[in-house]
Amino acid sequence: MDACREILTAGLESLRLSVDEDKIERLLGFIKLIEKWNKAYNLTAIRNREEMVRLHLLDSLAVLEFVEGQRVIDIGTGAGLPGIPLAICLPEIEFVLLDSNAKKTRFVQQAVLELKLKNVTVCHSRVEQYRPENRFNTVITRAFASLPAIVELTGHLLGKGGVVLAMKGQSPDTELEHMPQKTTVIPVQVPGIEAERCLVRIESLE
Repeated sequence: MDACREILTAGLESLRLSVDEDKIERLLGFIKLIEKWNKAYNLTAIRNREEMVRLHLLDSLAVLEFVEGQRVIDIGTGAGLPGIPLAICLPEIEFVLLDSNAKKTRFVQQAVLELKLKNVTVCHSRVEQYRPENRFNTVITRAFASLPAIVELTGHLLGKGGVVLAMKGQSPDTELEHMPQKTTVIPVQVPGIEAERCLVRIESLE
């Protein structure tokens, strides 16, 4: 894991994120868990550890500064991305990680237990059927659906003044044309990744 640690620490420095040793250990522990469970659960197409650090950890943490408020929900979390890396680095914020795939939520639940994350709740549900007691300040998604679909599916989850953060590759210009909400496209540079990345911030209409 030495090469992974080097890539991670250099990447965090490049992102100007100050992350203590305990959190770095947990982030690397998360990669080990994905690697261990991947064979049986097919969590991710990426099999190389170093690539996992870049494409899973650093890709997730590149949007950390844009997370708002005390309650965050990660829709379609899959293997726990970006939710788990964000929750490790933002222990004071409450995260709900939601996915409709039972195998994946089983893995994420196990990861939460093994990494001793006290600020994460895992939920196996379809987004349109999920009815939380309290709404969220930030809804975050990574490669989940088109922007209009994301807004339609998550409207009931957003609190007053809440934001949707949609992690995308290239700027989805055609999707943006049909958005009545105020949207901001934020270019994101992930250390070690050449591919284009952006974050679309969508403000609640309420």
